[in-house]
This record gives sequence, C-alpha cells and structure tokens, in this order.
Amino acid sequence: MVFPDPETANEEGLLALGGDLSTERLWLAYKNGIFPWFNEDPYLMWWCPDPRMVIFPTEIKVSKSMRKVLRTGNFKVTQNQAFSEVLEQCANIPRFGEDGTWITPNMMQAYLEMHKKGHAKSVEVWEDGYLVGGLYGIDLGHVFCGESMFSIVPNASKVALIHLAQQCQKNDYQLIDCQMYTAHLESMGGREIPRSAFLKILHQR
Repeated sequence: MVFPDPETANEEGLLALGGDLSTERLWLAYKNGIFPWFNEDPYLMWWCPDPRMVIFPTEIKVSKSMRKVLRTGNFKVTQNQAFSEVLEQCANIPRFGEDGTWITPNMMQAYLEMHKKGHAKSVEVWEDGYLVGGLYGIDLGHVFCGESMFSIVPNASKVALIHLAQQCQKNDYQLIDCQMYTAHLESMGGREIPRSAFLKILHQR
C-alpha cells in the first residue's frame, strides 16, 4: 500500500488513480499530503496539488462584522458531537457552480470509519438547537486537513472555521490544510504555499 512520490503529481495535482477507501489507505494518504476526490469519471483520484492552499492558525482573519456576530452569542459551537450529520450536510448542500457532489456514499462511509478510529473530526455550529453549519476533516495531530464545510444560515461556516483556527492555535497546530484555492478561504486568511513547503511541515512529526 504505497503512493507515488507526491512531487510527481501532474500540473493539476493528480497523483494516482484507483485503489480503495480503506481506513489504512486514507490515513497513509493524508499523512503524505494526498487526498481523494471523485469527479465525472468512475475512478477514485488521488491529489497533491502545487501550490497548496493553507491557513496558518495565527493568520485567521476575523472581520469587524464577524466579531460582532461572535459577540451576539447566537451560535453555539461544539466538536465531534454530530459528525455524521455534518458529513451528510456537506454532501447534500447545493453549491454554486457545482452539479452533484464529490462526497459519494462510499466516501461518506469511509470518513465515518475514520471518525470511529479517531482520525476524522468535526466542528458543529448550532442556532436555537438546530445544526446550521459545520466542517469536518482529518486530524494529524499537528495539521488539520479540512475536507468540507457547510452553512445553512449566513456566517455559520465562518464561525466553524474561526473556532477551528482558535483551537489549533491553543494546541500548537502548524496549519490547516485547505487543499485548493478559493476566494472565500483567502478572505478568511488562507494563502497558497509551495507543495514542498507544505510537505516539509507535514513531515515534521
């Protein structure tokens, strides 16, 4: 169960095709900076893009408007209290510009197994007792590999990400892996770094 050298990925970041979603393979992948993704093709694809989108926990951006939102106390934030519900919402929430979801039933089952092993974790955001936002990812102990997040009401996913970054700061995590660039992540403090720099941080432990 060996992956190719991540530095051999093509220009788009595609490293390998095929394989399975066993807990052992997924854990090996994430420890080496590799993540799975489905698209229109029936094959499981493994990626390690260059550059890599990351958030250094100390660089999380909290705007004035978000500070106001956080001060209201309307949102309650928990961790690992509703992992399967967060996963399901991430799979089912429609996203602008996307047709369908890459989080297939097989993917969902794989991450549920990772959660049972203590590798996959979630952040939940509640309002009036309802789950309105959250995120999930793989926890490597010094790097959190973010996989997906959702928001049913405005700002809920931002609250989840800010909470995650603050917890990562407290526990001396090096960074949050966001995988690919989006303008939203950049607005929250994310930036692209060379794949080589990302892998160096990843392999510090």
